[in-house]
Amino acid sequence: MQLYNKLSAEERRVLIREAGKERLTISFYQYHNIGNPQLLRDHLFLHWHPMDVLGRIYVAHEGINAQLSIPADRFEEFKHFLDHINFLENVRLNIAREHDNESFLKLKIKVRNKIVADGLEDATFDVTNKGIHVNATSFNDLIEDPDTVLVDMRNHYESEIGHFKNAWTPDVDTFRDSLDYIEDKLKDNKQDKKLVMYCTGGIRCEKASAYYKHKGFENVYQLEGGIIEYHRQVTEQGLENKFKGKNFVFDHRLSEKIGEEVIANCHQCGEPCDTHTNCANDACHLLFIQCDSCKEKLENCCSEECNDIIQLPYEEQKALRAGHYNSNNIFKKGRSEKLAFKKS
Repeated sequence: MQLYNKLSAEERRVLIREAGKERLTISFYQYHNIGNPQLLRDHLFLHWHPMDVLGRIYVAHEGINAQLSIPADRFEEFKHFLDHINFLENVRLNIAREHDNESFLKLKIKVRNKIVADGLEDATFDVTNKGIHVNATSFNDLIEDPDTVLVDMRNHYESEIGHFKNAWTPDVDTFRDSLDYIEDKLKDNKQDKKLVMYCTGGIRCEKASAYYKHKGFENVYQLEGGIIEYHRQVTEQGLENKFKGKNFVFDHRLSEKIGEEVIANCHQCGEPCDTHTNCANDACHLLFIQCDSCKEKLENCCSEECNDIIQLPYEEQKALRAGHYNSNNIFKKGRSEKLAFKKS
C-alpha cells in the first residue's frame, strides 16, 4: 500500500510529457472540524495517487487546504470523489485561467497543526463564524464606497506584483504578522467602516474575517474565491477588472496575469518587470523579481556571488552548502541586501 510519493520531480516531468495530456491546476479549501487528520490524509493519498493527482495539500483539525493539478479527462472522477466526502460536497474549486501541465510535480499531502499558520492561541475564536462573502460585482461596488477599507491579506512579495485599485497592502512577511498589525491600524474604525478583504483563493480572508468579527469589527466582508474566482467572473461576465498586474500563485508558474499593467520592477536593474524567480544557487534559492536581461547576465542568480558559486563543480557546491540552511534567505523573499532595487 503506497502512502507517499516515490518519484523525483524530474521523473514525474518525463511521465507528464510522455502522456501528452492536458492538466488542470486547481485549488480549494474548507474549514471543518476533522477528528483524525492523519486518517483523512492517508485516505486522500490512496485515492488521488491512482488518479495522477499532483500537488501540495495540508490537512489539519481545522480543515483542508489544497493546491493541485489533475489530468483534465479525470476531473469528473475527482469531483465525484470529493462530493462523497460529506464536508467537501460541492466545495468551490478554483480552476486556474492559465494552465501549466507542470505546475506541480509531486503529490505531497501533509498533516499540519493548522491549514493556515496564524500564531493564534485563542480557544474562544471560532473560525467558522466568518464574514459576508461577496462576488465580483458586489466587490467592485464595495471598493468604490468611501466608507470601505480594502485590505490585501497577502504578503508583501505577492501584492508587489499585483493588487486591487484602492487597496491597502500591508508590508508584512507572513499572514500571522498581518492579523494584529491590521487590527491595530484600524482599531478606531471597528464600527464606522466596512472592512473588505481579499487574498489569492479566499482561505486567508475566511480566517481573517472570522478573527476580526471576534475582535469587534461589525461590518466584515471578503471576496469569495479570492482573486482567482474574481478573474473568472470578470472574464465570463464582462465586468470591469479592477485588479492591476499579476496574481502571485504558489506553484511552479509563480503568477497569473490578471490586469494589463506591470506595477513592479526588476530587483536588480530597476526596469519594469513582474516576473518572480528563485536564485539558481541552491544554497540561496532567494525568491526575487528578475527581468530577462538580468536573468541572462547573471544566469538566474540574485548576485555575482551566487553566480560564481554555480560555476563550481557540483560536489564543491554541495560541500559549501553542508551545515548551512537557506531558510532565512528564502523567507526574505525579495528583501535581500544583494538586491539594489528591492521594494523598501
